Amino acid sequence: MGGLQKKKYERGSATNYITRNKARKKLQLSLPDFRRLCILKGIYPHEPKNKKKVNKGSTAPRTFYLLKDIRFLLHEPIVGKFREYKVFVRKLKKAYAKTEWSAVERLRENKPTYKLDHIIKERYPTFIDALRDIEDALCMCFLFSTFARTGKCHVQTIQLCRRLTVEWMNYLITSRALRKVFISIKGIYYQAEVMGQLITWLVPYQFSHDHPTDVDYRVMATFTEFYTTLLGFVNFRLYHSLNLVYPPKLDSKAEVELKDDSEDDYAMNSESYLEKLSALSASLARVVSTAEEEEAELDQFPGEEEDMEQMEAKEKEQKQQEAQKKLFEGLKFFLNREVPRESLAFVIRCFGGEVSWDKSLCIGSTYDVTEETITHHIVDRPNIDKQYINRYYIQPQWVYDCVNAKIVLPVEDYFLGVTLPPHLSPFVVEKDGDYVPPEKLKIMALQRGEKPGMN
Repeated sequence: MGGLQKKKYERGSATNYITRNKARKKLQLSLPDFRRLCILKGIYPHEPKNKKKVNKGSTAPRTFYLLKDIRFLLHEPIVGKFREYKVFVRKLKKAYAKTEWSAVERLRENKPTYKLDHIIKERYPTFIDALRDIEDALCMCFLFSTFARTGKCHVQTIQLCRRLTVEWMNYLITSRALRKVFISIKGIYYQAEVMGQLITWLVPYQFSHDHPTDVDYRVMATFTEFYTTLLGFVNFRLYHSLNLVYPPKLDSKAEVELKDDSEDDYAMNSESYLEKLSALSASLARVVSTAEEEEAELDQFPGEEEDMEQMEAKEKEQKQQEAQKKLFEGLKFFLNREVPRESLAFVIRCFGGEVSWDKSLCIGSTYDVTEETITHHIVDRPNIDKQYINRYYIQPQWVYDCVNAKIVLPVEDYFLGVTLPPHLSPFVVEKDGDYVPPEKLKIMALQRGEKPGMN
């Protein structure tokens, strides 16, 4: 019988994959540009089930991509921009070599640029999709915002990350969306609820970085380039959902209060405004100043017993959440210079408290240490010389433990020089039969309104 002879590796799974080198040649890109394009477009390597068959009988280690993904990249307009940039660099080098300074200036003015807006819209068709994927963006932006301005990454990237993270924190303060905080060795974990989505991210401590040599900062910078664009879109949308001005501006009343005679010595006008925003001590300006809207109450409809029980449980949970949002309302805090100012100011303001610090420490302080209405003075040293009788002197852990317990805890366990109780993780949920630490049992008793006896 005559017929077409079947050839090996020309159908089936072998034709669904392509090696990285072949993909690069197909796109006519260098390896760094190919890697960058894949990161921006969200294309990742795939491990075939039968690697030997896909590798045409060879067992050599190779990286494989899906062929349909590479075909998808063929029509990406950014590929053309990458080529334009290569031509620009080549022309610039030539102009420098020939010392043609007018040509250098002209080339710099016409430097090719590109935007990632269309990629954001393509990868996240709805706003909720973007919120679900915002955790990595927040972790990376908060990390880059703490970097020193060395040659490891561009200063503009560090400044942009700082601005976007400050905008994010100011949004959470205004919406009071923070739910949980946990201090770990890596940094501080935060969890917020934004539009029904739980978002968890990690903020590193403000220490000087010893940059590791085995980390490729170019790959991290490419991720950050994408994440800053994504976070910018998200911030813009969230600010408008609360009727806030974007880019954020301080409320006119708050701006007058923060006006200090010595602020000209502190920073330039352009820098001092961002510093005031990052102080997190003042409220933001709204598009239209309106009276506070009345909170909508849930309508209750009679139904089956289970539905009524569920409705009551939801109502109870909502009341607890509203009470948690006003946890520190009516309390005035003063931060000593040795405590982590930004983290504590962020957490206290998220739950309705007022906060200030020494004006020599940072711009944006709203009252002095001598203010008589201060209720809590946060100190992280064994003792303090001058103490006022009308306020509590407590250690910083009290603030974080109150947030996780959802109640204002007794201050006796957190006085200066006292051995602190264990800082329990709010992300651990014990099931029936699991071990529950005695400290957690004590907090649960306080939540029920009981007064557990001192051991």
